[in-house]
Amino acid sequence: MPSPKRPSEAPLLLVVIALVVSALEGWQAIRSKSATFDEPAHIGAGLSYFKTGSFRLNLQHPPLLKEIAAVPLLMTGVRWPMTEAQWKDVDDPPDPSVQWLVGNQILYDNGPDRILFETRLPFLAMSLLLIVVVFLWGREMIGAWPAAVAALLVGLDPTLQAHGVLVTTDTGFALMALLFGWTLWRFLMHRTVPRLITAGALLGLALGAKFTGALLVPLALALLWLATRWIPAGPPRPGRRVDPYAMEDPASRLVGILTVFAGLVVVAALVLHALYFLPSDPFLYFKGILRVNADHDPSYQPYMAGMFRPHFWTYYVMAWLLKEPLPVLALVFAGLYALFRRDRSVAELDRAFMVLPPAAILVFYTVFSHNLGFRYLIPMLPFLHLVAGCGAAWLWTSGGVARRAVVPALLVWLAVNAYGIAPDQLAFFNESACLWTHPSRVGLDAGSTCGIEWLDDSNVDWGQGLKQLKTWLDANAPGRHIGLGYFGTGRPDAYGIDFDRLGSQAIERGLQPGLYAISAHLLARSLGALRARYGHGSENWIEHTRPVAVVGHAFYIYDIRPAP
Repeated sequence: MPSPKRPSEAPLLLVVIALVVSALEGWQAIRSKSATFDEPAHIGAGLSYFKTGSFRLNLQHPPLLKEIAAVPLLMTGVRWPMTEAQWKDVDDPPDPSVQWLVGNQILYDNGPDRILFETRLPFLAMSLLLIVVVFLWGREMIGAWPAAVAALLVGLDPTLQAHGVLVTTDTGFALMALLFGWTLWRFLMHRTVPRLITAGALLGLALGAKFTGALLVPLALALLWLATRWIPAGPPRPGRRVDPYAMEDPASRLVGILTVFAGLVVVAALVLHALYFLPSDPFLYFKGILRVNADHDPSYQPYMAGMFRPHFWTYYVMAWLLKEPLPVLALVFAGLYALFRRDRSVAELDRAFMVLPPAAILVFYTVFSHNLGFRYLIPMLPFLHLVAGCGAAWLWTSGGVARRAVVPALLVWLAVNAYGIAPDQLAFFNESACLWTHPSRVGLDAGSTCGIEWLDDSNVDWGQGLKQLKTWLDANAPGRHIGLGYFGTGRPDAYGIDFDRLGSQAIERGLQPGLYAISAHLLARSLGALRARYGHGSENWIEHTRPVAVVGHAFYIYDIRPAP
């Protein structure tokens, strides 16, 4: 990267741009998007923990992020909607539907705009903090300019922007995992008790953010052990009272590493116990792990590229290649080459901290997770953006003017993608989604109009478009009654939408004359079902009927006229 006259300030400009863009986009999303599928459940559960002192609702997710969402509600005096007698009547464990019933009652009794604004603001703050942490850690590890590029990529990444303000677990866990990685790395750079305690506390927060945090425990042990290959033995330096790497004997080193690891786990367990308000049941966390995916339909088949299967082994790789912007992918692959080329300049330990966490997350979700959305891979993105920063630095320093020009060209391309899809970042797909099937549809929003050809669920629509749909109806079809195929847990009537519910079977049979708004999720699955039945024939009406509009990249509008 360039060496400007004031090197300490110039990279900060990219970070400031990333923060400003992220803040503006996040603010717009907070104000324009209705509740997504999981948000009411998390909001209701978080408030229940403070109001009842028990962790019965939404136990299949750890409490930290739900508690963060509930703090503004406590400060503004939002009322808990259940009496003590009603709460006692709730089964333990409760039916999964209870968490959404309670959450929606809180949401709509107090005004959805107000509740979403208050609960989403802390998540916007965490998404901005993620940008700062990427820069600060990256500056220590790979240099100020590569770190600034990585921070800018975080600020412009459509998936991180879409989910960064939502009251869900993915981006919050990404922040905690990144903070833990940074603090563990700093402990290995300078091994002291305070740094060990800090790393253990951040491990506890990551565990309390999402149950995937359990993956960080063996990953931390692996990194501690791998560090023995790269940290030379020698007498402890002044101030280093915890240094298993100072010993020559391999057995003594192993014992020291296991002792450090035990210290991390103990501190993390204490933090985690505090997040559950010091419960009498020490196994509450593990009971929650056993209930992960308890509310998932076991008969549900994931959708990918027009097909339905119980499990796609390539699902998350395909989602990453389709939903990450192409300029980011190009920089990531350049960064991987730079990190592993023969004359590499990045230290082995630094390389391990950038590459092993995203690899472990990808393998873990590929093997164990349901194929429900690219959002599951959000925790690996900040690490990959650091890799991409290394790629940008290598391109800038390893060639002539032409190779240098690639870096600003890719960043401008990414900025165009970010501008073109805003404020509908959740539905973003890169240009390759259309290049395979409909090249003419590639636009400023990249290949987002072709998303339903590839994936469903939170990749294309998660229930967030009700407010935009109401605005479109008021402007284009005032007073008209619609058939609504809605994928979400919100209440369309709360926004003044006059509708009849439209299910998947009705969509697949074909639409009678009238006005319809169909969720991109339902349309994707119906398209897959019709292709399986009829291929590209005329009976597959979705392929042969153009929508009159696509609202918020989430609702496809069809105005079916009577046959002459």
